Amino acid sequence: QVQLIESGGGLVQAGGSLRVSCAASGRAFSTYTMGWFRQTPGREREFVARIDWNTGSTFYADSVKGRFTISRDNAKNTVYLQMNSLKPEDTAVYYCAAIRYTISASAASYPNWGQGTQVTVSS
Repeated sequence: QVQLIESGGGLVQAGGSLRVSCAASGRAFSTYTMGWFRQTPGREREFVARIDWNTGSTFYADSVKGRFTISRDNAKNTVYLQMNSLKPEDTAVYYCAAIRYTISASAASYPNWGQGTQVTVSS
């Protein structure tokens, strides 16, 4: 498995930007598809973005497409989520997740999760 730790969350005003990071341990980072998910109380864990292990292709939830950008730096074992034009409805705990040799946008399929980082967007 791989150990994940998120950072970079915080409080930002609507319309602002924030970048969250996820650092992964281990030596096989490039073999993992990396995903970002978010969760609020009373809501299921929601897919946000994905970057694939094999091709580097990215995929986004419709709710964030055009505003968020996922990227990865394999040399640093780190995946990023750049969040622009933030809205109050983006407020959530953001989690990164990893799955090896697989492409998935389903939270249930990911075996590796970070602890989450809180992102709060104020009006």
